[in-house]
Amino acid sequence: MKRGALTRTPLLDYTRALAVGFATLTFLAACTTTGNQAPVVDRLPSRSTDTAVATDGVYTVKAGDTLYSIALDFGLDWRELARSNNLSDPSKLSIGQKLRVTGAPGAVAAGASGASTVEDTGVEVTPITPAGGAKPVEATPAPEIKPPAPVAVTLGFIWPHPGEIIQGYKAGVNKGIDLAAKVGDPVIASQAGRVVYSGNALRGYGNLIILKHDNNLLTAYAHNKTLLVKEGEPVTKGQKIAEAGQSDSDRPKLHFEVRKQGKPVDPMDYLPAR
Repeated sequence: MKRGALTRTPLLDYTRALAVGFATLTFLAACTTTGNQAPVVDRLPSRSTDTAVATDGVYTVKAGDTLYSIALDFGLDWRELARSNNLSDPSKLSIGQKLRVTGAPGAVAAGASGASTVEDTGVEVTPITPAGGAKPVEATPAPEIKPPAPVAVTLGFIWPHPGEIIQGYKAGVNKGIDLAAKVGDPVIASQAGRVVYSGNALRGYGNLIILKHDNNLLTAYAHNKTLLVKEGEPVTKGQKIAEAGQSDSDRPKLHFEVRKQGKPVDPMDYLPAR
């Protein structure tokens, strides 16, 4: 019995070692597999909508929004938007946050339909019949008056750069026009106004300048190399405000937008023929 016990002990120890080693390898393999499948979280999501819409003058912040992009979409100065919403840090917005946007395009009052309605009182209305049994006189409908055809409105705008158009405006695709340019070319103000944005915080625009011309119109100048004016600064028509470049772009060019109440419109309706 003593000799048999001595013979079995090394075999048992060897078997236990194999089992422990196999369990260890299995555990490590499982950990490695789990690590490789960990999801990657996009911390900087792109904007989920092309056109911002407010209800009752209130906009709900969505993924990818910034205070600057919201201000551009509603034709506002981002500083005025921050003040009206008591935002001490304009860089901090939360998805689902409500912002009051003054004069927001597309803001619809609750229950408003754009057409007048007649209240149903439940009383049946019978047309009045003239004396003598004559048939009621039916009113002759007024002739339809068609609005005049739209015409180009230049409003004194001038071209911000003489380069040829390499991509035109197309709703939902290109919010402005792209003009061929060389790095360092002068970019000029299309109309007199005030600088409401000068920086590069709007993704896809590179170094950007936005001018406000009145309560309804903005112009935007994107992909610049150098910005020559600061926020709040007044500019005159024809003033050099930037130097063309290819910031956040695949080639040197000037992207030019006209926005009416925040909504992109075709710049060709505002620029003179050439």
